[in-house]
Amino acid sequence: MKLPQKKLDVRLIALDLDDTLLTKETTISPRTVAALKQAAKNGIYIVLCSGRAENGILPFVRALDIAGTQQGRYLVAFNGASVFDLHLRQQIYANQVGTEILKYVYNEAKKRGMPSVVYDPSTIYSWEDSEFSRMDAKLCNLNFQLVDDFESFLEKGFPKMLVPSEPEKVRELKDFLCEKLEGKADVFISKPFFLEVMSHGVGKGPTILWLADQLGIPHEQTMAFGDSMNDESMLRHCQYGVAMSNGLDYIKDICQFVTRFDNNNDGIADFLEAFVL
Repeated sequence: MKLPQKKLDVRLIALDLDDTLLTKETTISPRTVAALKQAAKNGIYIVLCSGRAENGILPFVRALDIAGTQQGRYLVAFNGASVFDLHLRQQIYANQVGTEILKYVYNEAKKRGMPSVVYDPSTIYSWEDSEFSRMDAKLCNLNFQLVDDFESFLEKGFPKMLVPSEPEKVRELKDFLCEKLEGKADVFISKPFFLEVMSHGVGKGPTILWLADQLGIPHEQTMAFGDSMNDESMLRHCQYGVAMSNGLDYIKDICQFVTRFDNNNDGIADFLEAFVL
């Protein structure tokens, strides 16, 4: 088992949501809430870090009941494209995908009969009303809005674009876009039916380290928990990358540590109690 041999010195913990912090019922267990609240009391920053929009993350910040503390004031949205300060009630870091890239992905997806969506903090926008185009809005409890001239709408700029569709079509489009947009955008699959496109070099990892720098926290005192491909950058960038036992085999292979239990059985709480708190 990939476990620490001693207690770890940590001052910032970044946590993915789906299949990491959240159970299959999309809740945070009482034991995990208690462990993270204790970590915050010990002076450790707790940063929820998700591909979701800000409003899709806020309910889980509230569930932890630490937003009013210094250690719970920040969240990272859109897979690292945004940092939000809950005390100032404003975005303090933002990185948007280039307009031409958004239009290119939209057109390539449309040719294949696939919808595409973009986001602001509370709303998901699409040119098509379908089960797939509404899927992320339902998962994250966000508003959904149709846009008539979607291509012109994209000129506003957005932190990411998502193309939801059947897994086989998602994989095929990913391979195509990775080749065509190499060095210009980062393209990855976050769930089998979600293809995500972001600015090149933007990810959870660089953003977490940017926040650590703002807080005066050495990179050597950062930790991240994750399970999937959109967590890879923060698991690699943080000093201590911890994969969930239910995570992808690739993710478990690249991480220093793996939890003893999965997301449905307090994997995070068990790891923190044993090796951090």
